[in-house]
Amino acid sequence: MAKKKFSKEWIQQHINDPYVKMAQQKGYRARAAFKLSEILDTEKLLRGGDIVVDLGSAPGSWSQVARERLLGAGGVVNGRIIALDMLPMEPVAGVEFIQGDFREDSILEQLKNLLNGQQVDLVISDMAPNLSGVGSADSARIQHVCDLALDFACHHLKPDGALIVKAFHGSGFSQIVESFKQRFQRVVERKPKASRVKSSETFLVGRRLKP
Repeated sequence: MAKKKFSKEWIQQHINDPYVKMAQQKGYRARAAFKLSEILDTEKLLRGGDIVVDLGSAPGSWSQVARERLLGAGGVVNGRIIALDMLPMEPVAGVEFIQGDFREDSILEQLKNLLNGQQVDLVISDMAPNLSGVGSADSARIQHVCDLALDFACHHLKPDGALIVKAFHGSGFSQIVESFKQRFQRVVERKPKASRVKSSETFLVGRRLKP
């Protein structure tokens, strides 16, 4: 019974959420679009000609935001956006998509082939593992996903490139921040306005790789 009440409450909250309404008006696939927009504005990231890799991209709202920012004259994307997710994703014009598990070498290989030696300006990751509710197991999973994104970024970013990942406050969070600080010259935490107040999600931004 309690579960039913919670889901009703959640649905009510979702329907009345101003970001959900704004996402529908703007044609974004998810309210998460506004989280990325705010971080990009605050950090002054993403310019025409940039190469972006979107990890854990489905349903595609972050790819939509990236595309919007890279649109040049005549509605052509000035730059490149490569998106990747285990789940299928409806096509986004001008976005190259790979469906597969980022943890598998064969999928990473596909991504590397698509990049064809090009270095990346920005890696964005809204990836979140399936959580079990068991604190220690969940924090290990979250850390693993962040480590994968960090490792990929370290191998493919331009020296002055940036990485944005979703993390969660709690056990293991300080270790994630520490691993970022070992690799990047500047590391900041961002909690965009579109993040629900009760949510422990926090976005980490790493800028300029350490030599």
